[in-house]
Amino acid sequence: MICILLLLSASVVQQPEESPVDSAWSVLQAGVESKSSDRRAKAVHALGLLPKNQKAQEMAEKALTDPSEEVKLEGATALGQIGATSSRPKLELVLQDKDIKVVVAAANSLYLLKDPAAYEVYYALLTGERKSSASLLQTQLNTLRDRKAVEKLAFEAGIGFVPFGGMGYEAWKTVTQDDTSAVKAAAAEKLATDPDPKSGQALVKSCSDKKWRVRVAVVSAIAKRGDPSLVPALVPLLSDESDSVQYTAAAAILYLSTHPKRENKQKRPAAPKT
Repeated sequence: MICILLLLSASVVQQPEESPVDSAWSVLQAGVESKSSDRRAKAVHALGLLPKNQKAQEMAEKALTDPSEEVKLEGATALGQIGATSSRPKLELVLQDKDIKVVVAAANSLYLLKDPAAYEVYYALLTGERKSSASLLQTQLNTLRDRKAVEKLAFEAGIGFVPFGGMGYEAWKTVTQDDTSAVKAAAAEKLATDPDPKSGQALVKSCSDKKWRVRVAVVSAIAKRGDPSLVPALVPLLSDESDSVQYTAAAAILYLSTHPKRENKQKRPAAPKT
């Protein structure tokens, strides 16, 4: 009997301790598999700290099909932070989610992953219209046309934008108390890099937006597009009621008049086969 106890004791001692790395993965794994949606969301959120990590990417991808909208939002956000370019098709599917916050989170990550599908969402955020037949669902567009829904979107999601003049979202909200302007301005900033002429025309149309902060963001985006053909849309803004708009328009006109149009060599990915 004593021999048996000694053998059992020796076997316990010989078992190697779990490394800190293994322990850390165990904690995250338990979090993403928790019965609590709040715990799952928090664990998935943390995955964004693991760039180019295949295991973290797989966990975040699995979160995209979670029954909780908050967990899906965190999964979509984490994939962009991870730099998971191979996850782009899965993020594109999330653009059809019924929750607009999840859609915006997916768009933000697709933007980081240089997928032009993101511009479909930013176009809709700015204009309230579809950019193409493959764009947002009608129910999603209806949400974006609802002022209260957009305010809720901005408040709950923060949407990961830098809407105006380098301000973070919270600073913007404190100064302006106008969440819908923040969403539109942020979308305009993102459309600056969309090579599609439709986005350029959407920015031109938005030069007449009622909110001066949106007009400033739109003018800035037009300048960043580097397209001198859009200068005529800026000329009327030299006498805008807002001096901020006037100054920004003046600078944009000067920039576009002295810099040749930049060639956008980035090719759009081929449409998926159906």
